Amino acid sequence: MFRNLCTVIFLFLLSCPVFANETPQPKSEVNQKVVRAAIIGGMSLSTELFDEIAKMFEADTGYKVKIVASGPRPGLADVMRKGEVDFLTMHSGDITTELVADGYAVNMRPWTRNDLIIIGPASDPAKIAGFTDGAAALARIAETKSNFIDFKGIGPRELGNTLWKRSGKQLTGSWVIKDEIGDHGDVLSFVERKKAYMIIGRIPVVTGKLGRHNLKIMVEKDPTMRRPYIAMEANPETFPATNVQGARALSDYLLSNKIQSFLAVFGTKQNNGIPMFHPLVKKPPVKE
Repeated sequence: MFRNLCTVIFLFLLSCPVFANETPQPKSEVNQKVVRAAIIGGMSLSTELFDEIAKMFEADTGYKVKIVASGPRPGLADVMRKGEVDFLTMHSGDITTELVADGYAVNMRPWTRNDLIIIGPASDPAKIAGFTDGAAALARIAETKSNFIDFKGIGPRELGNTLWKRSGKQLTGSWVIKDEIGDHGDVLSFVERKKAYMIIGRIPVVTGKLGRHNLKIMVEKDPTMRRPYIAMEANPETFPATNVQGARALSDYLLSNKIQSFLAVFGTKQNNGIPMFHPLVKKPPVKE
């Protein structure tokens, strides 16, 4: 009971933005050597990725990074709209596109990806263990009518819709179990009790943030099961006091060979050789 209560509290806190400084600086006091940043929770709360990147950035450039807010996307978008940050990074989606379209942010660029996995019971009734094709795994789950949790999390829901379309199968039937917990509860215990499969982000599973469980990673290493993160900068036309040069320097730094190489090894020791965050795929130039 105590463990479940702790898990509920953790997930509730994770769903709320964490503010390092809730009072925006007056324009005259904005320090142009400090980059005020809003960082998605998975990079600063669930892992120490951005802390490590900030240390390297500060050492290489002389700028200082101040994390003003960290948490889920809606809270980060709010601080950008209020002009409280110079730089923001989070998962791409409508919310990020709207920040640019509405004039709050500029220079939106992808710089890394996290990956999602399919977890399931050790008995593996659908026999999908070892699959590296998420759509094929879902097709097998549907064909065998094995229990599947239709998770309400934004990332799993968006990716799931894509994979189910590719699978050619319908997410309907008595084997489809409604998510009764969502983001606020002991998610993995629920999946385990239902002896079901579910799409979920790798990071909270491998870092133990969702508690102990006996579920197994069944499907991984599918490049199509990755979600991009974008970096963006505050629009100086909307927010004249923004640290334009610092924000641009940080955005460029994330795309540098140094950071892209760092991403390729970050977290691999505790993750069976798989990065927690994937570098961008560099394609060879097209021959004319």
